[in-house]
Amino acid sequence: MIWKTLYSRLKASLIVMIGISILIFAVARVMPGDPARIALGANASAEQVAALRADRHLDDPLPLQYWEFVKALSHGDLGKSLFTNRPVSTDIAQFLPATLELVVVSGLIMALLGLPIGAISAHFRGRAIDQIGRLVALLGVCTPAFVWGVILQLLLGYFWPIFPIQGRLMDATPVPPTVTGFYLLDSLIAGEPGTFLDALHHLILPAVALALGGMGQVARLTRSNMIEVYGKPYVEMAEAYGFRPWRIVSRYAFVPAFIPTLTILGLEFAALLGNAFLVEKVFGWPGLSRYGVDVILRKDLDAIVGTVLIIAAAFLIMNIVVDLLVTLINPRIRLSSRRD
Repeated sequence: MIWKTLYSRLKASLIVMIGISILIFAVARVMPGDPARIALGANASAEQVAALRADRHLDDPLPLQYWEFVKALSHGDLGKSLFTNRPVSTDIAQFLPATLELVVVSGLIMALLGLPIGAISAHFRGRAIDQIGRLVALLGVCTPAFVWGVILQLLLGYFWPIFPIQGRLMDATPVPPTVTGFYLLDSLIAGEPGTFLDALHHLILPAVALALGGMGQVARLTRSNMIEVYGKPYVEMAEAYGFRPWRIVSRYAFVPAFIPTLTILGLEFAALLGNAFLVEKVFGWPGLSRYGVDVILRKDLDAIVGTVLIIAAAFLIMNIVVDLLVTLINPRIRLSSRRD
């Protein structure tokens, strides 16, 4: 049953990836501006520009360019960046761990704040604590992540200078030996608690800023789902038997309400990759999303396509993981799959 679900999701994801690659490949090449001229600068001669265009096959018909890209991609080659003059795969390997670390911590914050806020608001629905929880959730949803970033920088980086507002480490702090690319994990592996604390100190503000929007969405959905569950007969029976409130909330109300929330939680987690670009710009975070903005502004064709494909692949992988988790958690889906 799990393998059947996995196979169907992988097959659909492959079709989606092919469609995304065609779309972004075409869009990147119809954007205004000559990528060769932008890469070489205004002082480059026409011969130099023509030579670079010929080297990158930019004068070939678009279908032929895409076919050359697909052939290179089949060998793991994403092309060469006009911006850094390095293979795109090398750039992605350098910048992706920073974004993934930011996204993972943001996702944890989103879940650890959003689920309790939604559950507490549902349990105390109609009371003052419910109104406060709904207001917090609404502010999280309505305020863009980069605005939260600026607000947090002003409050906790300028007026009360508690946290740093730029970069991943202080200049005086050595970078830990690279194992995973996650400074938190690498510093623990290397046994450098000072580096770990410095990396965590730099990570808190951008992670919170990125997490607040998804936190509000998760809290609102959790609240609405739990309120719906509270009206079910088995919850009313548990209340009539005099079960303790915490048991009703945790076992009879939260678990059934968590199944639809899990889908949104997974989608919000995957969307953090795409939403991180402005937060990374605001905090000077050297991640893949910030790199993606830079290459788009410079019309770096191969880097644009490579960055979008990596983000799309991460989004699709997260969707597959969520589908598998929902299949495992929800007994109705398991039973229906067995009957099929």
